[in-house]
Amino acid sequence: MDYREFSGKTVEDAMIEAATTLGIASSELDIEVISKGSSGFLGLGSKPAVIKAKPKQEVKDEIDDILSAAKKPGKSGKKAAKPAEKKEAKVQEAEPVAEKAPEVKTEEPKQEEENLEPAEIDDSIIDETKSYLVKLFEAMEMEAQIDITLDKYTRTMNIDVEGPEMGIIIGKRGQTLDALQYLISLFVNKKSDTYIRIKLDTENYRERRRETLENLAKNIAFKVKKSRRPFSLEPMNPYERRIIHSTLQGDKYVSTKSEGEEPYRKVVVFPKRNNK
Repeated sequence: MDYREFSGKTVEDAMIEAATTLGIASSELDIEVISKGSSGFLGLGSKPAVIKAKPKQEVKDEIDDILSAAKKPGKSGKKAAKPAEKKEAKVQEAEPVAEKAPEVKTEEPKQEEENLEPAEIDDSIIDETKSYLVKLFEAMEMEAQIDITLDKYTRTMNIDVEGPEMGIIIGKRGQTLDALQYLISLFVNKKSDTYIRIKLDTENYRERRRETLENLAKNIAFKVKKSRRPFSLEPMNPYERRIIHSTLQGDKYVSTKSEGEEPYRKVVVFPKRNNK
């Protein structure tokens, strides 16, 4: 990813603009200061600060994986490099799945309730789910290794997928991963009398995405506090909106609310009236 130019009243404002636009924390930016700007005389002749910024290498690699996955053709003619361990399935383009389920409900409770007694869930559901995923990934022509655990106390099935091209499974902002999670949930809960919550993850994406959104929320809050103007984030699914709300719920200077209709519902961060 090449450097992009950003401006603001100060270098700090330009950094916030860069972090907001790129959707990452300011600490994850690689920055070059072009101009520190000037306030001029009595506001006349003022010049904005200008910087060039891009994600640091480790963040760049993550973004490039997702972008290349979205642009990848159906068949490349080259076989993907086989991972060290034996894989149990093959996969490729997952975007058609995302098109069928563009907005997936991924809201989860803030804390998983542990019951005193484990649910009566037959362990065979694990093998059935694994077989279903093997066939699914074979149809997608992508290599993947599947690991499934079932917590009967929280009624949660955790599925972790590993492979050489997991960016395709993640999709843009996790949309493909959410769509796959939704399909798996439909399959599992048709088989089970007890409702089972599905958590699908790969390369620890869920946690990394959470951290990115929390940092983004803090950057936006700082910008709103300084400008005293509301800021609308891009549309997000319910679970990601909840992360933004949760991160800023204790902030003394800003509040949050959701606006719009699904799938374009978004979070708005605005200054509190009693703090100037």
